[in-house]
Amino acid sequence: MALEALLRIEDGAYANLVLPHLLERSGLSPADRRFATELVYGATRMRRACDWLVDRFLMRAPEPATRAALRLGAYQLEFLGTPAHAAVSATVAVAPPRTRGLVNAVLRRVSEAGHPAATPTDPAASGQPWPGDGVRLSYPDWIVERLAADLGAETALAALAAMNEAPPVTIRDDGYVQDQASQWVAEAVDARPGDRIADVCAAPGGKATALAHAGLVAALDIRPARAGLVAANAARLGTRTVAPVVADGTAPPLRPGSLDRVLVDAPCSGLGVLRRRPDARWRIAASDVGELAGLQRRLLTAAVGLLRPGGVLAYSVCTLTAEETTGIDGWMAEHHPELEPLAPPGAPWEAAGRGARLLPQAAGTDGMFLVLLRRPASLDSAR
Repeated sequence: MALEALLRIEDGAYANLVLPHLLERSGLSPADRRFATELVYGATRMRRACDWLVDRFLMRAPEPATRAALRLGAYQLEFLGTPAHAAVSATVAVAPPRTRGLVNAVLRRVSEAGHPAATPTDPAASGQPWPGDGVRLSYPDWIVERLAADLGAETALAALAAMNEAPPVTIRDDGYVQDQASQWVAEAVDARPGDRIADVCAAPGGKATALAHAGLVAALDIRPARAGLVAANAARLGTRTVAPVVADGTAPPLRPGSLDRVLVDAPCSGLGVLRRRPDARWRIAASDVGELAGLQRRLLTAAVGLLRPGGVLAYSVCTLTAEETTGIDGWMAEHHPELEPLAPPGAPWEAAGRGARLLPQAAGTDGMFLVLLRRPASLDSAR
């Protein structure tokens, strides 16, 4: 099942969509379901590292099914600590029959080569060193380089290492599964009873349903299917104050100057949530960051017009790039100087621009950025 999942992901399927479907019809025991999930998410996450482990012993690139089998075997050997005889024999058994001999030989060489050294003094190492941090941590080089430039090398590498750990499951009091970082963002919006609220990029509805305790939430999404997810989650939670709306957040069909709180939880590069989206690191491109920053600016421009005097705008993104976080905050300060920054959350958040950044390693959460801005109650106060 894990092999089939890896092949589908390689063909473009999303891991978080294909895996549950395969598990549902697998008939596997709970223990085997957990193991299959670890294999799929782990081998997808550590794909680059696994490829380096096996490519040292290959004369040419293998076809997809053989490549997927080699990744499964290498992941078990290097990252799960599975005994070599078990990892090799089980992997060979599911490899394409014509390449089972190759898979057997390569995985045995991987096992015999020992653990690569992460540092010159790595006490666990017995083999040659990893060729670089991108291979060792299994990320595209541009992500490592971009975050090192934006956060500093030590902080960036710690964040990337933290996002290679499986995320914990955090559940709100109402039963909704939501990462703690996202829960903190919703709390920071500080919605009050009777507020009129818009979540202009709402799907799948986690933050919108969290804000619904205070007042009516217009939950916008441009895609009907995703707006349907918001509706389904609100119905499942018994929330009657979320109004899903199929609409473009850059041109929201809401009355200008009418809202107490507007949340722009904007589409972003997602470089803060790579632990729960193992395949996302292989999908996002460096050029996407600038395009997404442009969309973020358009969403914020539209959101500012929705605020009543004294209303609060919350901008959040689950990424760590400067261009989408402090860069957007700087752009807002320049283009909307009338908005007053509010105090950002405290620890484990850290100050970043006028807002705050939450690093994955700080509290075992997703990485997040948040800035809160208030429209003055009058023009006099703006001056």
